[in-house]
Amino acid sequence: MDRPTNFSAPVPPMVERDPWLQPAAAEITARGERFRTRLDDICRGCGSLEEYANAHLYFGLHRDPDRGGWWFREWLPEAREVFLFGDFNDWERTQYPAERVRDSNGVWELFLSDEKTGGRLRHGSLVKMYVHGADGSWMDRIPAYVRRVVQDERTKDYCGEVWAPPRAFDWGAEAERGFDLTARAAEDGGLLIYEAHVGMAQEREGVGTYTEFAEQVLPRIKALGYNTIQLMAVAEHPYYGSFGYHVSSFFAPSSRFGTPEDLKRLVKRAHELGLGVVMDLVHSHYVKNTNEGINRLDGSDHLYSVAGPGGEHPQWGSMLFDYGKHEVQHFLLSNIKYWLEEFHFDGFRFDGVTSMLYRHHGVNAPAWGLEAYFGEGADREAILYLTLANELVHTLRPGAVTVAEDVSGMPGVTFPIADGGLGFDYRLGMAIPDFWIEYLKDVPDEEWDLYRMWSVLCDRLPGVRTVAYCESHDQALVGDKTLAFRLMDKEMYFSMNRESQNLTIDRGIALHKMIRLITATLGGEAYLTFMGNEFGHPEWIDFPREGNGWSYAHARRQWSLAEADYLRYIDLARFEGAMVELLRSYRILSAGYGYRIKIDEANKTLIYEQAGLLFVFNWHPSASIPDYELPAPAPGKWCVALSSDDPEFGGQGRVRSGIDNATGTGEYFTYSRTDGDNITRHYMRIYNVNRTALVFRRLD
Repeated sequence: MDRPTNFSAPVPPMVERDPWLQPAAAEITARGERFRTRLDDICRGCGSLEEYANAHLYFGLHRDPDRGGWWFREWLPEAREVFLFGDFNDWERTQYPAERVRDSNGVWELFLSDEKTGGRLRHGSLVKMYVHGADGSWMDRIPAYVRRVVQDERTKDYCGEVWAPPRAFDWGAEAERGFDLTARAAEDGGLLIYEAHVGMAQEREGVGTYTEFAEQVLPRIKALGYNTIQLMAVAEHPYYGSFGYHVSSFFAPSSRFGTPEDLKRLVKRAHELGLGVVMDLVHSHYVKNTNEGINRLDGSDHLYSVAGPGGEHPQWGSMLFDYGKHEVQHFLLSNIKYWLEEFHFDGFRFDGVTSMLYRHHGVNAPAWGLEAYFGEGADREAILYLTLANELVHTLRPGAVTVAEDVSGMPGVTFPIADGGLGFDYRLGMAIPDFWIEYLKDVPDEEWDLYRMWSVLCDRLPGVRTVAYCESHDQALVGDKTLAFRLMDKEMYFSMNRESQNLTIDRGIALHKMIRLITATLGGEAYLTFMGNEFGHPEWIDFPREGNGWSYAHARRQWSLAEADYLRYIDLARFEGAMVELLRSYRILSAGYGYRIKIDEANKTLIYEQAGLLFVFNWHPSASIPDYELPAPAPGKWCVALSSDDPEFGGQGRVRSGIDNATGTGEYFTYSRTDGDNITRHYMRIYNVNRTALVFRRLD
């Protein structure tokens, strides 16, 4: 590991808190110094990081009302010639040449007056660049900073569209007040994230719209009690089935779902309902396509990426950004500011952070350890970029949140920048869904190791705020399985009606509820679900493709299933609402680690305290135990606050929630016992029901 031989700089606070990091103190300090040096350089040149992140206000197409025309600018350092054309000049490619700006490192510029174009270049005009590239090619290309991309009905090709509505979008009071997601989460004790894909959020077969989502889906999310929406597939992507992860135009909201103004109305409506909106931001790679994307935009193979094979991701079939190039930093940081300010997003879930952090991009990664995290395998330029990105987000919007999708567990990802970290607010707890897949796929119920379950769910360092989730959106895709489908498989298609008596369905519904509740209450400081998974959506996601006859039958969510009393999906939906209400009412996500009270392997029972509540999980396939004695956290009278066995949630009603004040049913009284060490402990007896989670609250 590289480090100065005479290292005498102050020890970073994150190292003081974790002595294991001491051998990496020099590199952690060096990371901070690289950040401060680059930030100082930016501030000297532009005044501030916020001003630096304004490339989108310079590049692209912009109206100049004073001169009566349009400015067009693009960064294409190795292009030989650049032209702008479109429907405004009847698609004549070479009529309007741009000129290279002197001493600009490759900026091309063109001013088109209204007089010259006859006023035909305006809001809604279709445009493209005609680029004579460094490789000698002549290609029709879409400008990198274009704010809307549509398919030309005439040619079916993608084109840029001038997007400059005559009237600015009216945010109303939102413009002045803003939305503070951090404060909203603090009210509820943590982030409750509902991950969604606009295009497949509708029930009809087809592509959903921003407007449909705002009108039909936002109220559902609000009713469930979530406080945050995480939107996938926002930036333009040519292949629908990429789930939005092969981005082509970084400043253009996907036109499949509507106009940019429609997206703004969605965000505004979410804020009116008290919901924050986080964007799934893809800065880890970009689509390889040259017709639609930014790859080889100037005819070279090293515009936004490094030259040669190093510019391609070895597994994803996409291109990698060169984060060490200042123009790439400029592009990506401006993209962050654009989404925050133009669309009022409340933060970002950064996709593919593991790929960014390491030069091996997580492919055939070495054993994770200090050398992997802080040695030559770490990508210092990408780490610097991510640190700048977090600094920008939190400077522009102190109430915004950032989440890192990192499976490697690199230390410091969620530590403050001033302490030596990268500045993310949260990381995804990606080991948790992997654990549940393994157990449901390979381990019989009676062999589940409760000590390992506890370890996996609590395996995070203090201060590393984690987003817990049971299953990822990838598990809903064709070729994989959601938790519900792993539990119930084809039986879901035939036996989810209440008339059916099916043990597979009974087991699946019981375990589905328990897995979600234990993950939400132990796994992190935030909780996430993917739309439809909360009620066990039976259909996999299969985007239209040649192999399925270009069908949209499986690219949708069947909400009506969870609204039909004669089906059992509604039971899972009701439990989800009750679980989220419990998380909010008792501020469980902000309560820290759970306190383990007892693990009873013989009876497959796990008992813990969290946020003053007592949780009892009986995972046994068949053993229900009357008068089961368990330690109580405090003396007094307790009652069941939530039972997964309630008939309302599809259970058998063997233990009910709440109290019947007339009879005292549902009340549990503790009794005390002095052990041999003269310590008085408190106990109570319950009916410990198999495949059931019970949550007790103290009444006095």
